[in-house]
Amino acid sequence: MREAGHRAYLVGGAVRDLLMDRTPHDVDIVTDARPEQIDRLFPRTIHVGAAFGVVLVPAADGVYDVATFRREGPYLDGRHPAFVEFASLEEDIRRRDFTINALLYDPLDGAVVDLVGGREDLAARRIRTVGDPEERFAEDRLRLLRAIRLAAELGFTIEDATFAAIRRLAPQITQVSAERIRDELLRLLASPGRAEGLEHLRTTGLLAAILPEVSAMVGVEQPPEFHPEGDVFTHTRLALVHLQHPSPLLALAVLLHDVGKPVTFERGPDRIRFHGHDHVGAEIAEQVCRRLRLSGEETDRVVTLVADHERFWTVPQMRPARAKRFLARADFADLLELCRVDVRAMDGDLSRWEEIRGARVRLTAEEERPPRLITGDDLIARGYRPGPRFREILDAVLDAQLEGRVRTRDEALALVAREFPQESSEGSRNR
Repeated sequence: MREAGHRAYLVGGAVRDLLMDRTPHDVDIVTDARPEQIDRLFPRTIHVGAAFGVVLVPAADGVYDVATFRREGPYLDGRHPAFVEFASLEEDIRRRDFTINALLYDPLDGAVVDLVGGREDLAARRIRTVGDPEERFAEDRLRLLRAIRLAAELGFTIEDATFAAIRRLAPQITQVSAERIRDELLRLLASPGRAEGLEHLRTTGLLAAILPEVSAMVGVEQPPEFHPEGDVFTHTRLALVHLQHPSPLLALAVLLHDVGKPVTFERGPDRIRFHGHDHVGAEIAEQVCRRLRLSGEETDRVVTLVADHERFWTVPQMRPARAKRFLARADFADLLELCRVDVRAMDGDLSRWEEIRGARVRLTAEEERPPRLITGDDLIARGYRPGPRFREILDAVLDAQLEGRVRTRDEALALVAREFPQESSEGSRNR
């Protein structure tokens, strides 16, 4: 594009990630070339937003999003501009959401173009809107949630004026489609700063707007002898802290695992109780997942984890066949992690959890262990006397089998004859 005389730059999250030494994912390019000029420069192009001057250019290393510099008219619905027209680079930059996403980079000469203070905000690890925050959020109300997601993902703070605008405009997030809210929320929950992000959602009012069921956990007391950490919301936030590299659905299940407690709260004569909160919580979790437009399969995964996070602890009391079925379920690894962080957010005593995890490890070993090639009867038939040595011999054969050194019964017997001479039978002949 530069060879054809056009201005062209990388823009957006890719530039931000490059400057932070992170691997960029989507690469966007802005240019002064019009769509028809872009068409003439490349053998194949795909128009995905003709009205917005956006063209996809397939290349050997991926597909590039190439957009003509543009400015936009007023946003009448909080999502779509009244009009879009081609404009200057400066006008294009000033319509973008956050300063750290409004940096331009020229990969040919390594120059960074910064018209909005994005590099300073990047150095300060700060999320700030380009220009007036209320104007930027009015253009697309999903940006209210995106600001918090970016802060959680990058470990950044949110600039005061930007944060204040989010608080004022939080109720308007409900005007955004459930699918777009879902995608931002799941990305937030899968990010390293998910717990801080949840706290930002609470303090801005976004949590009450998009997940009132979770907001209802704030201030709900728990019995201090079991939950010294505090209320249900605090417990949930701490559970999210202890999660390690979760899938978005596991993180959502952790967020919702105690969502039934506000409804089942009961102050008894001896202590606070939450009878049936797991089953009630599963029903609420299903409502939340459907409202967020998760697929049926995704909803079932989340709901099942919420429903069974208390049943997990009854494994030692289950009949053997039922316990085996429970331990062998496909989602057991996720349930194991949910219950681990549940305990870590309480008293931290993982002894019962370790017992159940050990049962799963033993079951897995049994399932993966192939049938033995020889038995004690084979050893007796070959003159070996029964005794403690049998275990040593049979275990050695099994090790060789698992390592692939023996594959047949004859190979196993040959290994025994070679490595374990029949000392006992020789001794019996000398008596």
